[in-house]
Amino acid sequence: MDIETKKKLAKNWFLILRDIICIEIENLENKFSKNKKKFKTTRWQRSNVNNKGGGEYKILKNGKIFEKVGVNFSEVYGEFDKKFKNQIPGTSKSSKFWASGISVVMHMQNPKIPAMHFNTRFINTDHCWFGGGMDLTPSYKDNNENNWFHNELKSVCDKHNKKYYPKFKKACDDYFYLKHRNEKRGIGGIFFDYKKDNWINDYLFIKDIGNTFTFIFKTIIKKKMLKKWTKNEKEAQLIKRGRYVEFNLLYDRGTRFGLNTDGNTEAILMSLPPKAKWK
Repeated sequence: MDIETKKKLAKNWFLILRDIICIEIENLENKFSKNKKKFKTTRWQRSNVNNKGGGEYKILKNGKIFEKVGVNFSEVYGEFDKKFKNQIPGTSKSSKFWASGISVVMHMQNPKIPAMHFNTRFINTDHCWFGGGMDLTPSYKDNNENNWFHNELKSVCDKHNKKYYPKFKKACDDYFYLKHRNEKRGIGGIFFDYKKDNWINDYLFIKDIGNTFTFIFKTIIKKKMLKKWTKNEKEAQLIKRGRYVEFNLLYDRGTRFGLNTDGNTEAILMSLPPKAKWK
């Protein structure tokens, strides 16, 4: 299979998954909203003459369930700058690249529902590979939810390779870690990058991971969206969001990649919560 076909298949799947996720989010939200909530869509194009492409980000805010949820799609291509290209595999001979992917971040009104994050991408330089993952950031411990979440991830990983879950879980625990605070961001999940074993198998794995995320967020939200919560619980959620902000601004690879490839700043930072607090 040639690289252009691989790019087209990956990009089209990301768009399909993006639309599925947005429809499911609106359906959940509009079960409880008198005024029907819809995503606001903003399209963008890269401004650098040597770098082309763009994307669109969708934001839904101030709902009964979702305080803010962002869904971002991008397809960008061009050349890495000299400093940044050394951080990316497959750029020793050429700084040219192509990348497409989606990212989803959910910040909930109810502090008993965890913040949820998912992203997946396909990148082509002299090499091509998939990356992505998902994780949860709860404000409160829920061992049953934690165990269920990780069992679902293990199940989908085991369908493809029994080595995936322990490997990707450890990568997630290592990645979503705030070194300056010596603490994890949340309860982890899975995280993988530079995945290039067998393209067809990797592509099918990526599709399964996307569908699993959709199932997971729907299940958790439906179970918890009617639970009562207090002002103190909301306060704890806002403090936890501060940790989320710190990670995304200090350590997140996607943030660095977007800012170093002339991406849209608002789309890159759509993962940040609408409100957060620090002690």
